[in-house]
Amino acid sequence: MYDDILLPVAPGGKGNDAIPHAESLAERYDATVHVVSAIDTVAQTLRGPQAGAFAERVEDAAEERVETVTAELESAGVDVVGSVVRGEPVDVIENAIDDVGADIVVMPSHARSGLQRVLLGSVTEKVVRVSPVPVVTVPMADDDAEEAEDGEAAGAGDGPDPE
Repeated sequence: MYDDILLPVAPGGKGNDAIPHAESLAERYDATVHVVSAIDTVAQTLRGPQAGAFAERVEDAAEERVETVTAELESAGVDVVGSVVRGEPVDVIENAIDDVGADIVVMPSHARSGLQRVLLGSVTEKVVRVSPVPVVTVPMADDDAEEAEDGEAAGAGDGPDPE
């Protein structure tokens, strides 16, 4: 049923309750998990003396996060492929669905409401609206949500999450 699972992760995120879900699905269906992290292009367009350093930190964080998650999944015996892609998180995820032939997307979801939801939006919510395949949303635990929100401040979005 599921041969290819897309798992977006945020560059700076430490927690992602979606990882065990992707692992479980991969084990059940003998699927490959495609871990993707988006380097938000906003970081690339900043100006000033520290803009380049900021963009480099975001890219390093994305690469480190993908390596950590792929290692975790590999140690569990899951086939996994990781990538870091430049672009707006929703666009990166949408393109990755097509590029890897994903049958399903597994993403974390944060419980935001009111003004915070309006101002920040939700990468997961946007992916749910545009995805041509099912999207499994996994609620984040409170302590994980705070860590992932720190990643969002670095242009990580809700998922590369997408986290």
